[in-house]
Amino acid sequence: MRFHLIDRIDEFEPGKHLRGRKLVSGSEEFWDDVPGGPAMPAPLVLEALCQAGTWLIMLSTDRRKRAALLQVGNVRFSGDVRPGDVLVLDGVVESMSDEMAVLSGSATVDGTPVMQATDIMCALIDADDLEDPEDSERMLRVLTRS
Repeated sequence: MRFHLIDRIDEFEPGKHLRGRKLVSGSEEFWDDVPGGPAMPAPLVLEALCQAGTWLIMLSTDRRKRAALLQVGNVRFSGDVRPGDVLVLDGVVESMSDEMAVLSGSATVDGTPVMQATDIMCALIDADDLEDPEDSERMLRVLTRS
């Protein structure tokens, strides 16, 4: 099963920042049953932020590179994501070279933090080695509504 956990890129500044979002639908296949009702599993909230981060890397390198997660230095979950929520994902480039990037970011719902992560270390891999460039371009047009 393949998860696309970012529905839209609202803004980005190459090499610096990306804000995206995920409208979390009740028809998703991943819900955890927790007190208070179904919630998005915490690791998938982190995965959504990592997907926003890889789009930030792709946009920062004119789609030549993709981020491959190596490790997450620190992550703190502070709330639940429920069906119907809009998960806002903010990714920031802390440092980047031709081979590696370090990112940080947060996930919020209605302005309330649900997760923060720092020291997300990624290897930068040639994007063409991972996915058809036409598929990436098509997905980018959908995400940016262009």
